[in-house]
Amino acid sequence: MEIDKAIRECDDRRLKTKYNNAIYVIQRALTLYSIEEVAFSFNGGKDSTVLLHLLRAGYFLHKEAQNCSDRGLNCFPIRTIYFESNSAFPEINSFTYDTASRYGLQLDIISLDFKCGLESLLKANPIKAIFLGVRIGDPTAVGQEQFSPSSPGWPPFMRVNPILDWSYRDVWAFILTCKVQYCSLYDQGYTSIGSIYDTIPNSMLCINDSGCNTKFKPAYLLSDGRLERAGRVKKSSPSIPGPFSVAGDISDSVDPHKNGMLVASLIAVGDEILSGTVEDQLSTSLCRKLLSIGWSVSQTVIVQNDIDSVAEEVERHKSTNDMVFIYGGVGPLHSDVTSAGVAKAFGVRLAPDEEFEEYLKHLIGDYCTGDRNEMALLPEGITELLHHEKLLVPMIKCQNVIILAATDSAELDKEWECLTELGKSYGLLAIGEPFISRRLTTNLSDVEIAQPLSKLCLEFPDVSIGAYRKCRRNGSLIINFKGKKRARIDLAVEALCKMFPSIAFTEVN
Repeated sequence: MEIDKAIRECDDRRLKTKYNNAIYVIQRALTLYSIEEVAFSFNGGKDSTVLLHLLRAGYFLHKEAQNCSDRGLNCFPIRTIYFESNSAFPEINSFTYDTASRYGLQLDIISLDFKCGLESLLKANPIKAIFLGVRIGDPTAVGQEQFSPSSPGWPPFMRVNPILDWSYRDVWAFILTCKVQYCSLYDQGYTSIGSIYDTIPNSMLCINDSGCNTKFKPAYLLSDGRLERAGRVKKSSPSIPGPFSVAGDISDSVDPHKNGMLVASLIAVGDEILSGTVEDQLSTSLCRKLLSIGWSVSQTVIVQNDIDSVAEEVERHKSTNDMVFIYGGVGPLHSDVTSAGVAKAFGVRLAPDEEFEEYLKHLIGDYCTGDRNEMALLPEGITELLHHEKLLVPMIKCQNVIILAATDSAELDKEWECLTELGKSYGLLAIGEPFISRRLTTNLSDVEIAQPLSKLCLEFPDVSIGAYRKCRRNGSLIINFKGKKRARIDLAVEALCKMFPSIAFTEVN
C-alpha cells in the first residue's frame, strides 16, 4: 500500500508515531464495528484528505491482518459522506468529486445541514460510528477524545477522531511525504477553508509584490500552525460567558483599580514543599518584587502535585485577582501537573503547541522525541507565549495566569526582569507606584502595644500596619508600616511614638 510504504520509508520519527497511533484508532474502530456500521465525513479540506488516506491505509492493513485477499489499492468500501453547500468554494467541490472518482468512494451527497443530514442518513442506514478529521485546536474539538459519543441532542453515533492529536505541521508533513493530491486553494494561501463568505487567504503568507496582484505562499509554508485560522473572516458575536470571554490582557477581564491597587496571588505546586523536603524560596522574593511595582499580594498558597488541587486553586484565584502567578510542577515528570491543572481550571484541554515545541527541541535536542512531548501540551485556546530575547523558552500566559518555570531565585530574577520589560512594552504587567515601608523595633510586649496599634489602623486605613517578632518569643518586636504615600507613613509613625512618649523606638533599615 503506497501510503504505508511512504511513511515507513521516511525519516520523520514524529510523523511515523502520529501515523501509527492514527492507524491503531482506525483498526480498533474497524474491529468494533462492521464495515456497514462505519462512515467517513469528507469535506475536501486538508484534514479530511489526510484522514481519507489514513483510512485507506488502515483498511488495507486491517484486511491484511485478517489474511483477506480483497485488499486492492482502489478498494475503499467505507461509506463517505459529503455535505454539499451553495457556499462551498468551487475548488472544494471539484476536488471532492475528483477524489471520489479516483479512489472509488461511495459518496453520499447530503444537501441538508449537518445535523438534519445526519439524522436522515442514520435513519436509513445502520451507521454506528463516523470517522471525523477533527484536530485539537478546532472549535469543535474541545472535550472530545479519539472515541467520543455524539453530543446530547444529536443523533446517537460514535465520533472516531484518528487525527485528534495531530498538529497543522503534522498534517502537511503527511501530505507532502505521501505525495497525495490536495485542494488547489491551499497553494493560493488558504490555510483553513470554510465557506466563501468567511474565508480569505492567510495574510501571514502574503508575498510583498511591487505589482498590482497580491500573491501568497502555499499553506504548507505557514511557520506557526497556531495561525492556521487567521484566514477566517472575523464576525461579531455576543460574548461567551465564563472564562472563554476573556481574550486579551488581564485589563479586559478584571477591574485594574480594585481597592485602588492591582492584586496578585501566588500558587506554589509541590509535594516536596508540603512535606518539608524543600523550602519555597520563590514566594518571598516574588512578593517583594510585586510590592516594588505597586502590586498587592492577596495570598500565597502551596498545593500538592495533583491536577484537581491545582485546578481548584487556580479557579478560585483567577476571578478575584488581577494576576495569578503559579510555579512548580512544570516539566516532563509524572508529577508535573501545573499546565493540566490550569487547563482544567479554565475548562479547556491540553493541546500541542508547535511553536513551543520548537523551542523545546532547540533546548533539549534529541531528548525531545516522539509525538507526546508533554511539556509542549498547553491549555487550548487561552495560551499566549511571552517571548523575550533573554529567555531560552517563552513564558506561558493563560489569560490572567502566568506559569513561571523558575526553580530558584536566579531564574526568577531573569523571568521577572523579562516580565517587567514586556509589561512596559505591551501593558502585560502594569507597573504602578511602589510600596514604601518603615520599620521600628521596640521592647514593648504584645499586650502593651496591641490596643494602640488597633487604634492606629483605624486612623490610617491607607497604611498597612503589622507587627512580628523575628526571633524568639521575647525578642524585639518589629512594627512594619507599609503604604504608597511617604507622608502618611511618616504621620502614622509619629502618632505611634506619641502614644508612648517614654519608650524609645528604633528605626530598622
